Amino acid sequence: MSIRRIVVAPSGFKESLSAPQTAAAIAAGIRRVLPRTAVDTLPLVDGGEGSAVALAEATGGSVRAVRVIGPVGDEVDSHFALLGTPGATTAVIEMAAAAGLSLVPRDMRDPGATTSYGVGQLITAALDAGAERILVGCGDSGICDGGAGALQALGARITDVMGEPVGWGGAALAEVESLDLTDLDPRIADVEIRVAVNPHNVLCGERGVARVFGPQKGATASQVEILSSAMTRWAKILERDRHVDLRTAAGSGASGGLGAGLAAGLGAKLLPRFDVMFDHVDLDSAIADADLVLTAEGAIDMQTPRGKIPAEVARIAAQHGKPVVALAGTIGDGAHLNYDAGIAAIASIMPAPLSLDDAMRGATDYLTDATERMLRLLLVGANLG
Repeated sequence: MSIRRIVVAPSGFKESLSAPQTAAAIAAGIRRVLPRTAVDTLPLVDGGEGSAVALAEATGGSVRAVRVIGPVGDEVDSHFALLGTPGATTAVIEMAAAAGLSLVPRDMRDPGATTSYGVGQLITAALDAGAERILVGCGDSGICDGGAGALQALGARITDVMGEPVGWGGAALAEVESLDLTDLDPRIADVEIRVAVNPHNVLCGERGVARVFGPQKGATASQVEILSSAMTRWAKILERDRHVDLRTAAGSGASGGLGAGLAAGLGAKLLPRFDVMFDHVDLDSAIADADLVLTAEGAIDMQTPRGKIPAEVARIAAQHGKPVVALAGTIGDGAHLNYDAGIAAIASIMPAPLSLDDAMRGATDYLTDATERMLRLLLVGANLG
């Protein structure tokens, strides 16, 4: 079996390895087995953690540091990027840098209380920097407030039946009676805002964001019901006051409903995230020239085919008839669905049962070692065939 070129196109491992770190670890494992094989590393971002920095590096842009209100109400260090591409000045905001799950201490993970307020502050900072186009990447969020906090930071007045401003967090949306955008930052009207979303994520219903992602962010069963009702209430207010029905609109549930809030409140366009985020990476051409494609993500499970990076890589690879192997920190329920999505094989990087903390600390070595093991098995299988 001759493998002349391998494309390494992974996502990051949430709260552990960035996409570039993941790609580097996989490449190191390849070199142990195939030192003369060409390796193209294309770390991929989907709008979540690391997206702004990665796109700034890819385009020769810059990263701006900002202090904002984080998801639990304390100030945090954050950032946004200005791309180096010609044309309109484009800012990239990853909402995770202001309201990500990694910014929520484990003992404070309550998506009914966390806020997207800092995302609105990042938008303001981008406007102050002269942005003419703003790209908001959704992913890795620790919130479920329908984007209400971001709108409040930009000047929106969101009130209850008594005319009093509602508090931060998704649970407070159950009390919303009115959305007033009179004092919204006027510069918003002159800026194009694109939100990179997973189109499978919707605001309301049985597949609504509260039910699907609330538990991952720390919500109990009873809190999920409260948040689900709050999202329905918020959708009704958006429809009445902004004349747009976003209950089941594609991407409306992105990042705890941030997609819905920005679409209704700011006139933002909700776009499939890979159409936006892969715009600066020529993944198609790289895969066309490869003999093997390796991708990776922290977990491969039933959610992977629903808009995650490994499945998108597999979709592109299938167009060129190239095999794809996915490496994962964990292989979860429904992982077999990824075979139908075009992933030829899935391998765990875990060498033994480990605690989450130990797994995260050793992720780089485990990923490199797992890549080596997988390639050696692949070569043995090829020789036997």
